[in-house]
Amino acid sequence: MTKTVAFFPEAAFGPALNSVGIAQAVKALGHNVVFLSDPGFVSVYEGYGFEAHPINLSEPMPAEQMAKFWEDFINGHIPNFRKSPYDQIDNYVKDCWQAIVESAKWAEKDLPGVLAKIQPDLICVDNVILFPAIKHFGKPWVRIISCSENEIEDPKIPPHLSGCRQDDYEAQQAFRDKFNEVIKPIHDDFNAFLASTGEEAYPIGQFFEASPYMNLLLYPEPVKFNRSHPLPPEQFQYLEGCVRKEAPYEVPTFARNNDKPLIYISFGSLGAGDTDLLKRLIATIGELPYRALVNVGDYKSTYENVPGNVIIESWFPQPSVIPQVDAVIHHGGNNSFTECLYFGKPAIIMPYVWDGHDNATRVDETGHGFKMPRYDWTNEELAAKLDFMINDRTMQEKLAATSKHMQSQNGPQKAAGILDALLAKNAG
Repeated sequence: MTKTVAFFPEAAFGPALNSVGIAQAVKALGHNVVFLSDPGFVSVYEGYGFEAHPINLSEPMPAEQMAKFWEDFINGHIPNFRKSPYDQIDNYVKDCWQAIVESAKWAEKDLPGVLAKIQPDLICVDNVILFPAIKHFGKPWVRIISCSENEIEDPKIPPHLSGCRQDDYEAQQAFRDKFNEVIKPIHDDFNAFLASTGEEAYPIGQFFEASPYMNLLLYPEPVKFNRSHPLPPEQFQYLEGCVRKEAPYEVPTFARNNDKPLIYISFGSLGAGDTDLLKRLIATIGELPYRALVNVGDYKSTYENVPGNVIIESWFPQPSVIPQVDAVIHHGGNNSFTECLYFGKPAIIMPYVWDGHDNATRVDETGHGFKMPRYDWTNEELAAKLDFMINDRTMQEKLAATSKHMQSQNGPQKAAGILDALLAKNAG
């Protein structure tokens, strides 16, 4: 029987496109799929053929003004991108959590009415904060964790956003203590909001909970953390990534180096604002025996004298590009992180914020690539790491094994099967 499944991803391309991948597979099973969306992302879901219902997550404003707000937010924090995860807590991280809490308050104004209108049989939410209306609607809800799996805490693994290594317990505790100290006023405010909706207060540092129905983690098994309390499979399932389907991409002819290895460079839509770093990488690659495709976002007009072995574009269909390259340089966003592993491609991760720090550390300590600072590197260091990744047999074999494992699982289909079973279990 056809059921209605609603997806409510965070207003960011990573969670949005991961949900699209799952939604495509759910739709293929014959279910009706709708999206609950920040107004600025409605067109994204409609572009993939899905119905989307706007939910205001902030003071309503024209799309252009909202885009400018986030562009200014990120560009204003570019100096903080040079700081360690610990030193970002009282600036970037604090500002983000302030905005996230406000988004939950705003969502509560629209969500009850929209849910009553579309009457979903199942709600899938991919965010880092609770929207009480989803719990109160009375239908099963699933939490999707599209960022690092350490969003689900465990005393033996690094805290979310910390970028700590698995065995560095002293640094982990220092990060937890600092985070809880800085976040307390925001957390108190959130708990007051929860109380106003009839919800129980969360312990310090926690803004969401695991779903009692099902939680889907996009993290792949080959890089998952060693927990002191393994997650029970009846409530938590690893999806091994959720790579969406994109239009085919044909690698263009370069002015030079057409017989050389191909590199793909992308720091995501927001990270593209760090044009100084991208220009430095382009200049460095210009002197090396490679070709490169570089995602420069909305800043293409600011680039001049691009080397003949580099092609820049404002956007690439990334899941169609990565299978054709030899190595990737990215910011550690979970789509880029899991897509590189899914297609068996080594990566240099230069993180700047959020779970990019966690993913960079994880790719490095599991032997699937390298973590590098965004600014404190030499041309020789970058060249050496690219050469190693492309030619080292051990790393290539590890990546091939991880890719084989992930592709055998088919994350979107696995997720769709889990959701379909949950719908059948709760039918009527």
